[in-house]
Amino acid sequence: MRDRLLAAEKVNAIDWRDGVLYLLDQRVLPFEQTWRACSSAAEVAQAIRSMTVRGAPAIGISAAYGLAMAVRQRLAEGDDWEMALEEDFELLVHARPTGANLFWALNRMRERLMRIKEGEDVAAIMEAEAIAIHDSDREANLTMAQMGVDLIRKHQGNEQALLTHCNNGALATGGFGTALGVIRAAFMEGMVERVYVNETRPWLQGSRLTAWELAEEGIALTVNADSAAAHLMKTKGITWVIVGADRIAANGDVANKIGTYQLAVNAMHHGVRFMVVASSSSIDMNLESGEDILLEERSGSELLEVAGKRVGADVEAFNPVFDVTPADLIDVIVTEKGVVERPDTVKMAQLMCRKRLH
Repeated sequence: MRDRLLAAEKVNAIDWRDGVLYLLDQRVLPFEQTWRACSSAAEVAQAIRSMTVRGAPAIGISAAYGLAMAVRQRLAEGDDWEMALEEDFELLVHARPTGANLFWALNRMRERLMRIKEGEDVAAIMEAEAIAIHDSDREANLTMAQMGVDLIRKHQGNEQALLTHCNNGALATGGFGTALGVIRAAFMEGMVERVYVNETRPWLQGSRLTAWELAEEGIALTVNADSAAAHLMKTKGITWVIVGADRIAANGDVANKIGTYQLAVNAMHHGVRFMVVASSSSIDMNLESGEDILLEERSGSELLEVAGKRVGADVEAFNPVFDVTPADLIDVIVTEKGVVERPDTVKMAQLMCRKRLH
C-alpha cells in the first residue's frame, strides 16, 4: 500500500528550499493558496503563533527548520553563537504550549547539536537533522495509515461512515496525515461510504481544511456543525470517530482540538468506536495523566468575530483550544510503533519500548 499512498499525495504544506522555509498559509485556505517564506527562527515562531502553520506534527517540523536556520545565522555572527542560539530555541519552544511535537523536535535538534564533533560542518548537520525529522514524520504517516485501515477492516468491513474532527491531514503533518491519512487510505481500499466532517469552531479547520483535502481527492463528505455530532452518530450509522492528537500522556489520556472529549463521550454512548492516530513524538511519557497537560487558550475574539468582523455580543468569551479525552473513552491509539487497544499506563510504556515499524 505504501507506493499507492505515495502516489496519491497531492497536498504539501511545508517546503524547504535553499535554506528558506516556505509554509502554505492555512489561515486563507481554501480560497487562496499563498506561500509564506520564513528565513529566521523569529519568522517561524510568528508563523506558529499566528496559525499560518498548524497541526502538532507540522509545527514540530517547522520549528526544527527554524532552529536549523538559526544555527546558520548565529554561526555567521561569530563568537558566542551557542549562547545566542538559546534565544532562538526559547522563542520557538514558547510559540505554542500544548502540542508535544514542538518540544520533541526542538529537543532532538538540541541533542544532535551536542553530539557534533570538532571540525564538522555544524550548519549542514543541523539542516540534515531537520530534514530527517520531516522525512520521519512522512514515513510515520504511511505506516499509521496502513495500521488504521487494518483495524477498520477487522472490526467493520467495507462501506463505512466515518466522523472526524479538526484537520489532521497533509496540511497538519509532514506527509499523508495522521487521522486523515487513515481515512484517505481506507477510501483507497473501497471502505468509505462517506466522511462526516465537524466544522471545528472557531477556526473552522474542518470545513475549510479537512473538507478541502477530502474534496480534492473525490472522497464523499458532508460538513456538519460540531453540535450535530451526537445526532449523526444516532442517525447516520457512524462506525468510527477518527481523530489526531497534540499530546498523549503516559496513561493514554489524549489532548486534541477542543470538542474531541465530547465526541468520545458520545461515541461510547452510541457504540461507535473511537480511534486516535498520532506519531510517537506526540506521546509525552513525562506527564502522568492528561491533568498535567498545559491546555492553550486563545483570545475570545476568535469566537466573537468572523474574518475580523464582529458577529457576537460585546461580552466575555472563553476560548480553550484543546481538551483532554480520558484513556478509558478511547478504543485504540495508532502510532508508527504499533497499536494500543484500550490504552493505559502499562500498555503505553510497552509501546514506547518498541522500535518503529517502518
